Amino acid sequence: MSSPDIVGILDKSKELDQLRKEQEDVLIEINKMHKKLQATPEVVEKPGDNSLAKLKTLYVHAKELSESEVNVSNLLLSQLDALLPSGPPGQPRRRMEGTEQKRKRMKSDSDISRMSPSVRSQLELFASLKGEQVAARVMVTQEDAEKEEWLVVKVLHFDKETRELEVLDEEPGDDEEGGGQRKYKLPMTAIIPFPKRTDPSSAQDFPTGRHVLAVYPGTTALYKATVVNGHRKRKTDEYLLEFDDDEEDGALPQRVVPFHKVVALPDGHRQ
Repeated sequence: MSSPDIVGILDKSKELDQLRKEQEDVLIEINKMHKKLQATPEVVEKPGDNSLAKLKTLYVHAKELSESEVNVSNLLLSQLDALLPSGPPGQPRRRMEGTEQKRKRMKSDSDISRMSPSVRSQLELFASLKGEQVAARVMVTQEDAEKEEWLVVKVLHFDKETRELEVLDEEPGDDEEGGGQRKYKLPMTAIIPFPKRTDPSSAQDFPTGRHVLAVYPGTTALYKATVVNGHRKRKTDEYLLEFDDDEEDGALPQRVVPFHKVVALPDGHRQ
C-alpha cells in the first residue's frame, strides 16, 4: 500500500466529514423553518413572504449534499476494495463469511448515508416515540364491515428498516372477540405525534375556523372538528371545538379539548 493511496483515502474521508457537517447545518435551518411555519402557518399568506421558497431551497441543498455524500462514500469503498488483499486460495469458509458480513454492514451504512437529513430526522423522531401516546389511523370491524378510525394508542416499538410502528390500543374493545387490548403494526403515514404536554412550544396554533383532528372528551377516539376559539391566552390553554356529527337539539355543542390532544387534519381524511 503506497503513501499516495493512503493520502487519497484520507482526503476523501475529510471531504465526507465536511459534507456531513454541512448537512447537519442545513438540517438545523430546515427544522427552524418547520417550527416557524407550525407556530405561525398564516405567515405564508402575507404579501412578500418567502418562507416556502426558502424552505424549498434548503431541501434542494440538502438533496445535493446527500447525493454528494453517497458519491464520496462509493469512491471510498472502491479505493478500499482496491487496496485490500484478495486472500490466498483455500482460505477457510468462516473467514469468507466474516468478510461477507462486513460487506453487508458497509452496504447498510451506505443505505443510511443515502437518506436526506430530513428523512434521518423523521426516523429519529419516530424512534423517540417509544412509550408515548400518538394518534393512529387503524381499520376496525363494525357490523361485518371495515371502517377507518383514528385512535389514541401507545407506541411499543419502531422498526427503522421496515419503517413500521408496533402500537397498543390500551382501551379494551367492546366487540364479541374478547374485548381485550389490541396491537397494530402501522406505517409511519398512519401515525401523528401529539404535541408534548410538558412542552407547549411544540403545539401548533390553529386559527378560528380551521378544521382539526381532536380527541373527543371522555374517549380515546379522534374526530374531525372545527376550531371555535383559536386565540389561546397561553400555550397551555384548551381549544374550544365543535365536532362534526355531534348535534344536540339542532345545534353543535362546543367542547373543551386540551391543546396536546389536537392535531392538524390529515389530507384526504375520510372519517
